[in-house]
Amino acid sequence: MTTKKTTSEKPIETLPPNPFIFEILDLASKQRSNAKKVEVLKTYEHDSLKTILIWNFDESVISLLPEGEVPYGDVKDQNVYSGNLSDNLIREANGGESATMQDLEGKGRTSLRREYQNLYHFVKGGNHNLSTTRREMMFINMLQGLHSKESEILCLVKDKKLQTKYKISLENVKEAYPDIVWGGRS
Repeated sequence: MTTKKTTSEKPIETLPPNPFIFEILDLASKQRSNAKKVEVLKTYEHDSLKTILIWNFDESVISLLPEGEVPYGDVKDQNVYSGNLSDNLIREANGGESATMQDLEGKGRTSLRREYQNLYHFVKGGNHNLSTTRREMMFINMLQGLHSKESEILCLVKDKKLQTKYKISLENVKEAYPDIVWGGRS
């Protein structure tokens, strides 16, 4: 008698309420099948996530920011504010610093979930009244206020390079969000 080896699919990891965009993208990227990637994107659907994915994948969205690395922040910020929300909550509960608490100057960290409505300033057809210098300063200020991993996402998206870090394709996004109309944005 032969026994069949059955492989049961592991349930998708559950993120905390209102997760950071990087937590959603990390989780989706870790999934082996496209169906699971789509499931994660659907489960954690939010306008902020859709906005980031549209800016990255829609060729008609044209960034008004210079391509390449953006000089912002410092090494302390990059180290203190790393990790996922759950890890940061545990670190904070144990008396350490985390992305969920105020830093030493009293300046709080924000997320793309809160700031996504301001992204129109940085693309063609958005706020055409801004000077190039003002637009770039606003972008740097936003990056400095975001969790470091959220800032990294924004820098990748402005250059349409999100897929260099996360294993998510345009097809995954189209399947997860069939309501998105592609093209004709600039």
